[in-house]
Amino acid sequence: MTIGGSIALIVLGAILAFAVTLEVAGIDIQVVGFILMLGGVIGVIVGLSLRQRRVAATRTTRVVDQDPDVF
Repeated sequence: MTIGGSIALIVLGAILAFAVTLEVAGIDIQVVGFILMLGGVIGVIVGLSLRQRRVAATRTTRVVDQDPDVF
């Protein structure tokens, strides 16, 4: 899951948890919203940690051409 998808889950969960007052038999919409927000937060944390790991593993190599006749 990308970081953008995780943020979308957080937003959708917040809307369900705090703004929707619909009552469905057998389903608590507010709890579903909190579960979606929790999943989004976990997704952001995992996404950022994987991104940090990729950045740390990236190496840059610098090539310097030097004329062999010049000391």
